[in-house]
Amino acid sequence: MTTTVEGAANHAPTASEYIKHHLGHLSNHHQNGPVDFSILHYDTIFWSVLMGVIGCLLMWTAARRATAGVPGRFQAAVEIVVEMVDNQAKSIVHGDRSFIAPAALTVFVWVALMNSLDFLPVDLFSEAFKWLGVEHVFPYHRVVPTADLNGTIGISLGVLVLMIYYGIKIKGFGGWIHELFAAPFGIYMAPFNLLLNIIEYAAKMVSLGMRLFGNMFAGELLFLLIALLGSAATVFGFVGHVIAGSIWAIFHILIVFLQAFIFMMLTLVYLGQAHEGH
Repeated sequence: MTTTVEGAANHAPTASEYIKHHLGHLSNHHQNGPVDFSILHYDTIFWSVLMGVIGCLLMWTAARRATAGVPGRFQAAVEIVVEMVDNQAKSIVHGDRSFIAPAALTVFVWVALMNSLDFLPVDLFSEAFKWLGVEHVFPYHRVVPTADLNGTIGISLGVLVLMIYYGIKIKGFGGWIHELFAAPFGIYMAPFNLLLNIIEYAAKMVSLGMRLFGNMFAGELLFLLIALLGSAATVFGFVGHVIAGSIWAIFHILIVFLQAFIFMMLTLVYLGQAHEGH
């Protein structure tokens, strides 16, 4: 019996091993170097698509059940969100908003749903896979797509494409190219202007994705540290785990929706800037 207990203790993961395991992704192969475009994070792709489908179903259900009378709680909540996004779009984008406002609403709902996955227990899927006996098939699994830089940069790349599209649509291709070379210091500084504008586009895209990733990754890491606190075989560890976990979970509700709002607002700001000239 003693040998069994000692063996189990020896095989128990250390704190660093526990965190490293939970920060691993279910991918097609091991990543080689800091930049590897051949790697696919299956967990990020799956949960991103699933949350997108759920978000579309929620909006479709709300539109289908909408009534002219007194709205129910679900319809009222959706109407509040739609009105909030539409008001922000009106104040920021001075032009045709027939696509931009729905796109901003989609971004807000999608990012909010992906962020909300952080409320699931950190060991939920690892324990479920062990119980089902498929842990060798799913050695790693991260649930929150926005805690993966690949996921957030992927969304911000979509925003970059929309920025370029509306820049060309509003100013014309010739006007957009002229602005790249002539703004902000005049056509005689064309090479410097082009470099500066390329850096501006890249900075907007990278900062948009990095901001969301940084906040959600930090939140996920704190949940892991709180979970480790609960593993301590002391009264202080258990009580600290419950108190810290409850406080951080409540505070994280604000972070989840605040980050979705910020991402949506920056999307509107960048698309609004595409409608304006330097």
